[in-house]
Amino acid sequence: MAQYAKKQVKQQDPSVLAALDDKRAEERKLVRGIFRFHEVPGGQMDFVFRKYKGDPLEKFSMKDGEVYEVPLGVARHLNTNCWYPVYGHSDTSKANVEESALMSIKEKVRRCSFQSLDFVEAQK
Repeated sequence: MAQYAKKQVKQQDPSVLAALDDKRAEERKLVRGIFRFHEVPGGQMDFVFRKYKGDPLEKFSMKDGEVYEVPLGVARHLNTNCWYPVYGHSDTSKANVEESALMSIKEKVRRCSFQSLDFVEAQK
């Protein structure tokens, strides 16, 4: 019977934990904006969101064109992670490359976005 080594728990640097807490607090700040559902104009999108381990799952239901107040982390997620790839053939001039290697992402199609109505000052 194989013996398994106990997983060693690494001690986190207090400065790293403090920086993570600051980032969490920043992403929990509420921002106001308009939800845009590019995939189904006039439609509604339901999703759950949790950024950090230990945070509760939050359920969101948003309708296209309506104004919402959501945490900054959710707004960033809607603007950066809600897309799907469209694949296409790459340059076929390389004769010694396998056929499957000729496919690549040609376009990222945006599913939705969140237009902020708040002025956010750029951090230096």
